[in-house]
Amino acid sequence: MQPIPVIALTGYLGAGKTTLLNHVLRSPGARIGVVINDFGELNVDAALVTGQVDEPASIAGGCICCLPDDGGLDVALARLADPKLRLDAIIIEASGLADPVAISRIIRFSGVDRVRPGGVIDVLDAARHFETVDRDAAPPARYRAASLVVVNKLDQVAEAERVAVLRRVEERIHPSNPHARVIGAVGGRIDPALLYDVAGGDETGQLTFRELLYDSEAADGTHDHTHADSVTVVTDGCADPDAVFDLLEEPPAGVYRMKGTVAVRYRSQTRGYVVNVVGSSVHVAAASGARPSGSSLVAIGMDFDAAAVRTRLREALAVPAGPAPASGIRRIARYRRLSI
Repeated sequence: MQPIPVIALTGYLGAGKTTLLNHVLRSPGARIGVVINDFGELNVDAALVTGQVDEPASIAGGCICCLPDDGGLDVALARLADPKLRLDAIIIEASGLADPVAISRIIRFSGVDRVRPGGVIDVLDAARHFETVDRDAAPPARYRAASLVVVNKLDQVAEAERVAVLRRVEERIHPSNPHARVIGAVGGRIDPALLYDVAGGDETGQLTFRELLYDSEAADGTHDHTHADSVTVVTDGCADPDAVFDLLEEPPAGVYRMKGTVAVRYRSQTRGYVVNVVGSSVHVAAASGARPSGSSLVAIGMDFDAAAVRTRLREALAVPAGPAPASGIRRIARYRRLSI
């Protein structure tokens, strides 16, 4: 079992983070764990919620809600990381006053097994952000922690001004955090594939999210959301880890997530490694099972040049003439230590 990504969802009160959370929880084909500060703030449809506060509860469609005691985040994460739950991701919905930098550090240095950082999603109010949050000459410190910035409520900004608002946010964030991805949204409707893997096909079980919620969203005219793009490259043979890490450390423009399995040959042995990238965070773990005969990488993002991204992935996975260089093996070892 690979580590479960833990995603921090932050944003000032009224920015729309709870709306975004409810939207992504409705995606079919995924089992999501949720840790929330204030159960009353989570406006999940009552028909979906079962169980009691401070107790993991199964929700139709496969979600889990957990409300921890004060300071009990590790306890909640350990509970949700139980392999029996088979979760695809855990989302922590922070209170409006929470510091994204502090939350990122807590997740990064959590002692819980089977979890890994899955990024910090900061939700901004497009209409009021520069009046309430980013008001000083120096950009807020919270910008340094974000991996994905969702500029929400764009419908409350004049259409002619929306591009300028997004550009202004980027110009404030990128000097200190060039890897942060900035996207616009209305009603928190972003593609869940930007956050976690969404399986294809129909769901099975007592009720499906598609039956219970997607139909009602479509009836309300709110089903449409921004769609993520993806590119997959599969190769035979082993890759040069230096070339792979050069790609993972500097993803192509527009790519927010990357994942895959990389085969590496060193000293006559072939080993496989599972890699996951969110923003500037690179996670590496040993692959389980049989030794791989090849490598594969998937790049996920928005508004990127698919042909250029595919070329970058193929170049990174190209089979070298000889065994992996020692420098590449050292980079694998370093990232594995950082990923523990």
